[in-house]
Parts: sequence; structure tokens; C-alpha cells
Amino acid sequence: MDRYQRVEKPRTETPINENEIRITTQGRMRNYITYATTLLQEKGSNEIILKAMGRAINKTVMISELIKRRIVGLHQNTSIGSTDITDMWEPLEDGLLPLETTRHVSMITITLSKKELDTSSTGYQPPIPVDQVKPLNELEYEGDSPGMRGRGRGRGRGRGRGIVHGSGIVHLFALFWITYGL
Repeated sequence: MDRYQRVEKPRTETPINENEIRITTQGRMRNYITYATTLLQEKGSNEIILKAMGRAINKTVMISELIKRRIVGLHQNTSIGSTDITDMWEPLEDGLLPLETTRHVSMITITLSKKELDTSSTGYQPPIPVDQVKPLNELEYEGDSPGMRGRGRGRGRGRGRGIVHGSGIVHLFALFWITYGL
């Protein structure tokens, strides 16, 4: 396929309801959870619908579980399916014909509702016990958790940048730097 480039074909966008959230692999989980909880707690929605395809399915399941552990009494109904997506490819070299490929992509739809859903549905789950639900505290949400210190400040990851392991003074400086956030 190195002799071809994929052509974006215009898609017919289906309208998205306010209570429908389409999860992508690029989107941040925190943003999806914030939007969902806002809909359920502040905007007066009785249900939200989380939809995803392909690699975003795992993230969607995790998001629904986190929401259920933040809001009391949410019923869940899950349905799975699949769809075919056709990609168009244009040749980069003369003498080659355009190609069409079809991918079979899995989909998931998770409905979270304050009201009871169809209990006879295969994908129905009753609300989790109240003692397992922990409402989100404002303080907890505004700041990052202690385990997240330093992220987003350009400090790098892993062992750090420029620290030579085995040098005592460098270790002392690194410890001071980590402790006081300098």
C-alpha cells in the first residue's frame, strides 16, 4: 500500500443528540466523564448514550464504569454490533488503478439511565450498590492526584532528563527537585 494514498471521501454526518457521546481514541477520558456527569446531574438528562467503534471500545467501557461509580442508581444497557467501512485509495504511480478496501469494524453502544431500562435485554445491568458509589469531590477533581505530580510541566517521563545515575550530587539535586517541584 506504499504506492497508494487514502482518499478522504465526504461522509454523511448523522446528527448527534445532546445526550449522545461519541468516544474516540484521541479524546481525553476526563473530558468525556465531565460532560456525561454534567448532562446527568446539572442539565437534567435522564440518560446518556456512549458510542464507540474499533479501538475506542475499551475506553468507552472504562468511562461507563467510572461514571457508574460517581453517580448513584444508573441502569446500564449495552449493545454491540459491527459495520463495514469502505476506504478509497488513489495510486501514487502511473499505471496503477484506484483501490477500494472494506474493513469490518466493531461497535458498542452503552446507555446509562436514571430510570430502569429493559431488564429482559441481554446487555442490561442493574445499578451497582450504593456503597460502591463515591461522588466526585470538587477538590479531588480540580487538582491532579498525588500520583500525577509533574505531568504537563515539560519534565519528561521515566528516569528524567539529564540525570546521570550513580552520581551522588545529581541524585541529591533530583530528590530536592522532585520534593519541592522546582
